[in-house]
Amino acid sequence: MLVFIVRRLAQALVVIFAIAIISFVMFRYVGDPVATMSREDASVTERAELRARLGLDQPVIVQFGDFVSRLSRGDLGISYRNQRPVADMIAERLPATLELVLVATLLSLAIGIPLGVITAVHRTGWLATTVQSVSLVGISVPTFVTGIMLILVFSVTLRWLPSFGRGETVDLGWWTTGLLTVTGLKALILPSVTLALYQMTLIMRLVRAEMIEILSSDYIRFARSRGLPSRSIHYRLALKNGLMPVITITGMQIGGLIAFAVVTETVFQWPGLGLLFIQAVSFADVPVMAAYLLFVGLLFVTLNALVDITYLIVDPRLRTSRP
Repeated sequence: MLVFIVRRLAQALVVIFAIAIISFVMFRYVGDPVATMSREDASVTERAELRARLGLDQPVIVQFGDFVSRLSRGDLGISYRNQRPVADMIAERLPATLELVLVATLLSLAIGIPLGVITAVHRTGWLATTVQSVSLVGISVPTFVTGIMLILVFSVTLRWLPSFGRGETVDLGWWTTGLLTVTGLKALILPSVTLALYQMTLIMRLVRAEMIEILSSDYIRFARSRGLPSRSIHYRLALKNGLMPVITITGMQIGGLIAFAVVTETVFQWPGLGLLFIQAVSFADVPVMAAYLLFVGLLFVTLNALVDITYLIVDPRLRTSRP
């Protein structure tokens, strides 16, 4: 197992290095940061001085070497737009994104699993048919349309919930949270529902498929023949055995939720990493864009490595089958 973990970590480092190259090369062509940062009446000399101060007058290979050297020291660079360390900016925005993803994940599990059980147990009932039809609509509509519709109904028409922002937050020193204030909780509802909708539908369909297969298995028939109550069969036997793939998918989807929260954070002006990335794109703030891509890549690589190692721990047969 130790050999596998070392090999997996080595592969992760190679992937991270590849992502660093891609992020450095790709964002060279999103725009000229000097043109964005300079005044309209700035002279050629002033623009040249700014370009030299940012290190953009150096050859690309020198810039890349400096980029990798700083990364090896944990230095993500200085934001062109804000003139602040990128690491500090990411640390400030990270709590907002993580809280949004956490609430969205809990919502998708709390609603998706029961709906999956209901649609599996009562396959031909009107409730199951209605839930499946609505889920098709939910998974087909783009996220930004869902967010705008929720704002139109609950913010503009009913005036129940705020349409943007994070509300009042509490500073815990190393963490800022809106979970401890009323305005923070109200501001969290609409973006978390928007972000959770796709995940909720995915979990519901996965639970339904697993439950249908398990309910037709021999040991469930045996349990029925022994006269066990339907509730125990559905929730203690079938659902328990059907949750393993749900846990796996949910773990993998957390990285996706963080990466694809960009749209939701933009619609609701949620001050998280996604909104930071969009603002960086608008101003060609290359260090912030590169750091965001590296962060997302590191997140996916870490989650994949953890899932692989977990499989190895859970199923000992894989330890001998792997080369």
